[in-house]
Amino acid sequence: MEANTVNIHAGLIAKCRENDRSAQFEIYKLYNKAMFNTALRITGGQDDAEDVLQDAFVSAFQNLNSYREDASFGAWLKRIVINKSLNHVQKAKKDLMLAEEIKEDASEYEPEKSEPNYTVDQIKNAMKELPSGFRTVLTLYLFEGYDHKEISEILGITESTSKSQYKRAKDKLKMIIKQEVNYG
Repeated sequence: MEANTVNIHAGLIAKCRENDRSAQFEIYKLYNKAMFNTALRITGGQDDAEDVLQDAFVSAFQNLNSYREDASFGAWLKRIVINKSLNHVQKAKKDLMLAEEIKEDASEYEPEKSEPNYTVDQIKNAMKELPSGFRTVLTLYLFEGYDHKEISEILGITESTSKSQYKRAKDKLKMIIKQEVNYG
């Protein structure tokens, strides 16, 4: 039995395919906040996220005929935003620390007995300070729900590199937050 995706915005999307600017604006209003947050988590900067968001919507509207409606429009658009964000980060080449020789021993990480609770603002601020490679893997895994195999395919790295970058990103994030708490 095959599951069909029902698109609740099918009428708007049909109008967008006809280049109806008001329909495009409605779609933009429906999705811009969520897509901006996705771009921001990957790029780490508001200006970069805004650039990515604009580029993603332009691309989505230009390529709307390739949307086959086998997934929700939001999922299709999110994939465009993620791809544009990753391309933006790769072009910027900001501290990209994805090295194939990094190997991870699965037993290397043992969680602390009592993890402290941090505020959302502390975590957001610390995320901005992470090197882009760490931030990208952490975002794709924690916030976007990809597993390490999918991340390795998206970024063109090994699965063990993805796991290692994820672990190092979490450790670095904790270190940044602890420094902020101790010295902030």
